[in-house]
Amino acid sequence: ILHSFPTRRSSDLFPSHDRVKVKNLMKEKLDKEQLEEIGKEVKVGFDNDKNSRAEWEDSVKEWTNLAIQYKEQKTSPWPNASNVKYPLLTTAAMQFSARAYPSLVPSDGKVVKTRVIGKDETGEKFKRADRVSTYMSYQLFYDMCDWEEGMDKLLIQLPVLGTVFKKTYWDSVTEKPVSEVIMPQDLVVDYWAKSLQSAERISHIIEMSPRILKERQLAGVFLDIDLGKPPMPEDKPQPPPNDETTPYTLVEQHCYLDLDKDGYREPYIVTFQAETGKILRIAARFSDKGMFFNDKGDIVRIEPIEYFTKFGFIPNPDGGFYDLGFGTLLGPINDSVNTLINQLIDSGTLNNLQSGFLGKSLKIRMGEQGFKPGEWKGVPSTGDDLKKQIVPLPTKEPSNVLFQLMGSLITSGKELASVAEIFVGKMPGQNTPATTTMATIEQGMKVFTAVYKRVYRSLAKEFRKIYILNRTYMNPEEYISVLDEPVPREDYKGPEDDIVPGADPTAVSSQEKQAKVQALMQLLQLGTIDPMAVTKLYLEAHEIPNPEQYMKQPQPQQLHHIDLKTSSINIMFHVKHLKKF
Repeated sequence: ILHSFPTRRSSDLFPSHDRVKVKNLMKEKLDKEQLEEIGKEVKVGFDNDKNSRAEWEDSVKEWTNLAIQYKEQKTSPWPNASNVKYPLLTTAAMQFSARAYPSLVPSDGKVVKTRVIGKDETGEKFKRADRVSTYMSYQLFYDMCDWEEGMDKLLIQLPVLGTVFKKTYWDSVTEKPVSEVIMPQDLVVDYWAKSLQSAERISHIIEMSPRILKERQLAGVFLDIDLGKPPMPEDKPQPPPNDETTPYTLVEQHCYLDLDKDGYREPYIVTFQAETGKILRIAARFSDKGMFFNDKGDIVRIEPIEYFTKFGFIPNPDGGFYDLGFGTLLGPINDSVNTLINQLIDSGTLNNLQSGFLGKSLKIRMGEQGFKPGEWKGVPSTGDDLKKQIVPLPTKEPSNVLFQLMGSLITSGKELASVAEIFVGKMPGQNTPATTTMATIEQGMKVFTAVYKRVYRSLAKEFRKIYILNRTYMNPEEYISVLDEPVPREDYKGPEDDIVPGADPTAVSSQEKQAKVQALMQLLQLGTIDPMAVTKLYLEAHEIPNPEQYMKQPQPQQLHHIDLKTSSINIMFHVKHLKKF
C-alpha cells in the first residue's frame, strides 16, 4: 500500500542516519482498520473542501452556459418565447485568447528561456543557458505533444472561469514529462486556502474506466479490492444500464498523514474512491532533498513535492482561493442584456401578431383565421357589431428606453472587458493621429498586460517543475542527440530559478515589440550596445522564423606573414629615436 517516490528506491529517499526508521515504516503493512480510518479522514476532508466552494461551483455552471451560448427551453412569458444570448462573455474570452496565445507562446519556438545570474567571464553560463533553453523548448513543442494544445485550451478557459490548473509529473511509461490542463471543477481546494503551497489538502477528481482501474490493480499500483458497480453520475446524462464503460470517480488527494505516529504529519498522496472512501494507494510525496534536520539529526521539516500549478486571471478581492474571471465580472451584465433583448423581441412579437377577445354574440367560426395579402372575408354581422365584439389586447411597440439601457450595459461590459471597437480591428476616425491611436490602444491593453504577467509567473513555475523532472529522470543520450553537439552532463545541476518563460509579458502586440526594437536601433550609433543582439531582437519582433540563419557570423581573423628581420630592424630604429627624447 505504501509506494516510494516514482521510479526510485525507498532507501534513496532518506539520509543514512534516518533510513532505519523509514525502512520499518515502508515495510509496515497497514491493516484493514487503519485503512478504513485513513479513508474516513481523507473523505471527510474532501467533502469539507467541496462544501466550502459549493456556491462557486454553482456559479461556474452559469458562466460556462453563458460562454458556450447554451439555450435552455423557455416557458415564460409563453412557450418557445425569445431566448437570445448576447455573446458579451464569449467575445471577451475570444479576444483575450487571441491576444494572449501568440504573445505567451512565441512562434519562433523559444518558449523557455534561461537567465544568467552573476559574472560570466568565460561565457560558459550563457552557453549552458542556451542549451537548456533549446532542449526544453523542443520538449514542449515536439516531445510533449499536447502542451501547446493545452495552452490554447487554458487561455480560452481562463478568462471565463478565472482559475485553471496544470498538473506536471513524470510519466514512467512514456518516459517523458507530462503537463496536463486540469479544470478548476476537478481540483478541489478549500475556498479560503491562501495558496496551493500552504493548502492542507489538494484533491484531484479523476474519472477512470473499469478497464484502466483493473490494469493498475494487476500491475500492483492499486490495491486489488472490489469497488462495486460505479454509481450513475448525478450531473451528467445517465448512460445505458448495462454499459460496462461507466467510469469510477476516484480522488487523488495530496495531503499530510502521520502514519508513523510520531506527532508529525508527512506529505503523502492518497488515492481513494470518492463515494465510499475505499483506499487504493498511498504514496510518498517527498524526496531526500526536501527533508531538513536539526543538529541532532531529527527531522524538523519536510517540504512536499508540488505537482500542480495555478493559473489565475484576477485575484479575488474577498481573499478566496479561486480567482475572478470575466464570468464573475460580466455574468450579471450579460444576464441583464439577455433579458432586455428578449423583452424587446417578445414585445415586438406581441405587437406584430396581435391577439385579443371575441364576443360570444359574434357569428363567426372560431379558431385560427389565415389571411392572404389582398384577401377579404365576409362575416354575418354589421360593421358596427363587428367592431364592438372584437377587443384587441393593449400592446405597445418595443420600448426605446429599454433599447438605450441595453446599449449602455453592452458599452459598460465592453469597457470592463477591454473589448472596444478599436481593439477588434475597427479603424478610428480619419483625422485621428497615429500617436493618439497607439496611446489609446496601449492604455486599453493595460488590463490584459497585468493578466499576462500573472500567466507569465505561472508559466515560470511550470517550467521549473519540468526542469527538476529533467534533472532527475532525463536521458542524457536524448539530450545530446537533440542539441547535436557535445554537452556536459551538469547542464541541469544549476538552480531551477534560472528558468523563465520566453515571452515578454509587457509587449502584448507586435507593434509594441517593434517599437522597443526601434528604440534600441537608435542607440547603435553610440556604440554602447551589441549590434548582433539588436539584430536578433529585430528579426524576432518581426516574427522571422529561425533568425539565427540570417545573422552574419563573425569571421576568424587571418594570420599575416611577418618578416621578423625587417620588423626587428624597424623596432630598433624607433627605440633609438625614443631614447633621444
